[in-house]
Amino acid sequence: MVFPSEHFIIALLPVAVYALLRDRHLPSLQLVAVTFFGSQFPDLIDKPLAYELHLIPSGRVFMHSLPFAVPLSVAVIGYAVRTDRTRLGAAFSAAHLSHLVADNRQLLSPDPYVPSDLLWPLQPPVVRPAVPQWVGVGAVNLHLWTGFSVLVLMLVAYVLAADLQTQLDLR
Repeated sequence: MVFPSEHFIIALLPVAVYALLRDRHLPSLQLVAVTFFGSQFPDLIDKPLAYELHLIPSGRVFMHSLPFAVPLSVAVIGYAVRTDRTRLGAAFSAAHLSHLVADNRQLLSPDPYVPSDLLWPLQPPVVRPAVPQWVGVGAVNLHLWTGFSVLVLMLVAYVLAADLQTQLDLR
């Protein structure tokens, strides 16, 4: 299991190195925030949908799956290019995809293979316990994560809606 902080570190390291080499200074707070969001995005969506709402078969499908992650990344980068924020779009997409690699380390093993979760719904998901070990007694960790997910996603939706409105006003 990879913890949220580890996902963030794995995603931030290449972004920070790129900023240091290209710009000769640390990445902006905005770039760090977008990288953080991208590194957590699959879990912000999938964990509540799977374990709180029971809408998907596990917390490692949907946004953890390439048939959804790749088109989303293309859309994010397309929007970023259109709004002159290519670096932010690339950071989000790289962070999101790094999350998938971190959760599926067998991709990097000496004998790599693509687990079926990465191809869901084209392939059946890996069978896992109905309740993951991190949920805790009384599902307290799940409820906290779901609350955090809703808060972060609402904030991002607000920022995105304001940005879309600004983009429409500029036309």
